[in-house]
Amino acid sequence: MAILSFSTHPPNPNPKTPKSAKTLPPPLVPAISKRHFVFKTTSLVISTSLIATLQFPIPNSSAETSPKAAPLAIENTKSWFQYYGSGFAIRVPPEFQDMTEPEDYEAGLSFYGDKAKTKMFAARFASPDGSEIVNVLIRPTNQLKITFLEAKDITDLGSLKEAARIFVPGGANIYTARKIKIKEEEGFRTYYFYEFGDDEQHAALFAAVNGGKAFIAGATAPQSKWDSDGVKLRSAAISLAVL
Repeated sequence: MAILSFSTHPPNPNPKTPKSAKTLPPPLVPAISKRHFVFKTTSLVISTSLIATLQFPIPNSSAETSPKAAPLAIENTKSWFQYYGSGFAIRVPPEFQDMTEPEDYEAGLSFYGDKAKTKMFAARFASPDGSEIVNVLIRPTNQLKITFLEAKDITDLGSLKEAARIFVPGGANIYTARKIKIKEEEGFRTYYFYEFGDDEQHAALFAAVNGGKAFIAGATAPQSKWDSDGVKLRSAAISLAVL
């Protein structure tokens, strides 16, 4: 189960600007570690740890959608740069810089059985001052929920409320949770959306499943900046498209 945390490590001081859209090789998956949720400060990091239970249980009503919930405020992102990764695409807010770790094509090619270098993020972008982050993470669904069956839809991980135990850090306040269906060529795909935070950080998360993999987009900023930049960051997260 993937952990959402707020890392204390600042972004690369010499970031790259987004390159032209291209398809990258499939990202590699980190190993399972302790069953633990961490909720710290600064930039959003979806950690390499995978868990099956929460350290801090989420209240039963936390992830329930109100029948009369107001529409989410989002921007039109069609003019934004579109980044293509392995099996997904996402829109990048203007002026955000590409912090994605480059592929190591030589890793794992040794005849001596060396393991390929793992890659934490499938995509990662930061605002010029590094305080606002947009990430994409890919994880096998059988590492998020113990099962012998391949998940084909995010509902295979549970209901919106049940899946909050996978995607939302323990101790976080869930501000809203939505189940969103988006029409695609072969029908409708279901996405789960969560917006949550604490006194210092605010985050938006958008996730879907395809072919036994969970595609998770997260966007975060300090609470002090969410009023001015929250719509932009929420729009970036919701722009995630599974291909």
